[in-house]
Amino acid sequence: MGCCSARCMLILLCCLQLMTALERQVFDFLGYQWAPIMINFFHIIVVILGLFGAIQYRSRYVIMYLLWILFWIGWNVFVSCLYLDLGGLTKDSDILSLGVSSHRSWWKDNGPGCEHDDLPYAAWQNQQNPELTTVMHCWLEYQYIEILHSIVQLLISVSLSLSNSGVTLVPVFTSETELLHIHFIGEFHHPSKPSQLLF
Repeated sequence: MGCCSARCMLILLCCLQLMTALERQVFDFLGYQWAPIMINFFHIIVVILGLFGAIQYRSRYVIMYLLWILFWIGWNVFVSCLYLDLGGLTKDSDILSLGVSSHRSWWKDNGPGCEHDDLPYAAWQNQQNPELTTVMHCWLEYQYIEILHSIVQLLISVSLSLSNSGVTLVPVFTSETELLHIHFIGEFHHPSKPSQLLF
């Protein structure tokens, strides 16, 4: 059982995407960002199904995974635009927490190199919001860390799209009684299942 180059690349990129999605899920849980938590959860499930499809030669799972990648690219572009305040979106909105809580990105308070400077007592003694008691100084702002997460996911997704662009999807009948079945011709077909191309 040999491993084709496109199939091995798909498996490798699925594993990489699964690891980075799990890492992203952990930090979204720490920030109670409910919309990314739900979408990351579905993404992890679809990546596992795509990985299963690539390993077990299940083209339907791989096609479902490739279709999901289109949504995933759109989601990461949306998150990047949100954190960059593009297109009428603002990072200060509660879109990602679904308006359920006032939580925000975990990286806002715990970013790399962040230092808390307490404001003078007179400046905050009458404030009810404890977030106003400190000023953050970080060498990398939280929105750029979130954008970097999205860029990593975009790069992996685009790599998947480009690596699969050389694989041709054509309709194939595996038998006369079977319905039309989309099958990978050339690089991604099961070696023990001969098929014939019918036009």
